[in-house]
Amino acid sequence: MGAQLRVYKQKIKSAQTTKKITRAMELIAASRIQKAQTRASAARPYDEAITRAVGAVAALSTDIDHPLLRERPAIRRSAIVVLASDRGLAGAFSSAILKETDRLANLLRQQGREVDFYLVGRKAVGYFQFRDRPFVRSWTGDTDMPTADVAHEIGEAVVESYLRGGEAGGVDEIHLVYTRFVNRVTQRPDVLRLLPLQVVEGEAEPRTADSPLYEFEPAPEEVLELLLPRYLESRIYHARLESAASEHASRQKAMKAASDNADKLIRSYSTLMNNARQAEITQQISEIVGGADALVK
Repeated sequence: MGAQLRVYKQKIKSAQTTKKITRAMELIAASRIQKAQTRASAARPYDEAITRAVGAVAALSTDIDHPLLRERPAIRRSAIVVLASDRGLAGAFSSAILKETDRLANLLRQQGREVDFYLVGRKAVGYFQFRDRPFVRSWTGDTDMPTADVAHEIGEAVVESYLRGGEAGGVDEIHLVYTRFVNRVTQRPDVLRLLPLQVVEGEAEPRTADSPLYEFEPAPEEVLELLLPRYLESRIYHARLESAASEHASRQKAMKAASDNADKLIRSYSTLMNNARQAEITQQISEIVGGADALVK
């Protein structure tokens, strides 16, 4: 009985230690969610402004033929940019992204297209390396706090591959797989087609007699040449910010579930320990009573 009590005490102590760790990680993730939301909110005005600017130029200059806006007649190769996480203990965050990536890749292959992968986050890199699946390029180390510099590098890499085209070893379209932050409870894997660009937000309003006349200085083609890469980098950066907020929210939920499970284990082992202690006390009393009866006889 004494050995059994020691085992239960060790298990209770282990569960209490685990609960302290998971509770601390839950609180850290909760604080980081707020910071990530603040960063996403701060970046949103710029993203909306550049989207409106690109939409205005594209809508008012319909004769512009820019390679980033042009649909390819035949799509031979597609690229997928995967936004996963660097760290684990975030529930199904990375696994949901990787499942969505596999689903999209299988769909593209069924359409007769080859697929190139651009990976963000150690979890995505480890997933591909473990399965010996090739990828073009990877970025790791800043999924908790995304930087604009990395978004710029990703944008340059995908634009360079897109401009080469499928015939020259590049790609003809690019998709982004990321996690859309809905709220602290709900985060959804989502797919966004980056190239060729489809500017659906910020479209020009119908012209009326009172509508202002626009003059572009320099020419609309030069304006688009400068705006489109920045627009693309802005979309990537904003998606990374949403993914970071989603990662922290998923980690908070996972750590809260772990803390709750630790509480259940502590209660369960405490009940078992109390039952074992009561059984030991009962056995000792029985032995004392039996010994006393033997002495009387």
